[in-house]
Amino acid sequence: MDTTVKKSTLSISENGIEKKSSEKRLEVLKTYKIYIGGQFPRTESGRYYQPENASGKKMGNLCLSSRKDFRDAVVSARGAFGSWSTRAAFNRGQILYRMAEMLEGRKAQFVDELIQQGSSKAKAEKEVNQSIDRLIYYAGWCDKFQQIYSAVNPVASSHFNFSVPEPMGVVAIVAPQADSLLGLVSVIAPVIAGGNTCVVLASETKPLCAVTFAEVLNSSDLPGGVVNILTGKTKELNEWFVNHMDVNATVYCENDSTVKAMMREKSALNLKRIFFYDQIKWETESGQSPYFIIDTQEIKTTWHPVENIAGAGSGY
Repeated sequence: MDTTVKKSTLSISENGIEKKSSEKRLEVLKTYKIYIGGQFPRTESGRYYQPENASGKKMGNLCLSSRKDFRDAVVSARGAFGSWSTRAAFNRGQILYRMAEMLEGRKAQFVDELIQQGSSKAKAEKEVNQSIDRLIYYAGWCDKFQQIYSAVNPVASSHFNFSVPEPMGVVAIVAPQADSLLGLVSVIAPVIAGGNTCVVLASETKPLCAVTFAEVLNSSDLPGGVVNILTGKTKELNEWFVNHMDVNATVYCENDSTVKAMMREKSALNLKRIFFYDQIKWETESGQSPYFIIDTQEIKTTWHPVENIAGAGSGY
């Protein structure tokens, strides 16, 4: 959307007749800041870039996040993990539903940003609607996936043996580059629905919705640090997303064989879980599933002795 304003000035032609000429004022581009620990700081590097849409129009000033920004985000995510992972699953569902409500209320802004980034109006409206629905989908799963993926295991002793999913911890996510909003929501929602916290690198070429989505998170009762969103160049940050020792899992959503090989090697060195979501079509039914929640869960097995009843039998 062109927000430039024309102003008229007078000039004198060769025959002495006054005529009007129009000049365009210099447009002030919005600065989109990163989101760490519930705050909106500028990158510590002081660098920025100006992504352009298909017509060559600059869309804004975006932070070029650094390794230091990523480290700060991981510290924030780790600090938030304890309280978020122990929060009642029902309450996590309420917060995800609130995120959907806030996104619904700012629907027009997201549609406008998607159009700026090259989407048609119809496609933009569909993407925002699907993003809202996806948040509601995962809100409903927050207190239900444990029932599906838990088990009572048969054992040959007088014990109950339970296997239940528990969140891994801090998850680093390189979001889909072609999906500005829907892909971002689709990878964040299952991670936090399961009790994890995350650090997300938004689309490099279509980052506007990611930063605006951070504003939605900030007003949705989501505790600071649960979701941290960075903008910048994937080639600068990919390695650190998988190399950091306090990150428990990495989700990579692009199909770059060189980066995949690097991530496999780095994750083997620090026993980090790694997931490749490069074949997922986020706009389809395959873009949502409780299996995305269980990907970033670990299975904890608990043994509990069975008390004998009046000393007879195992009580089983």
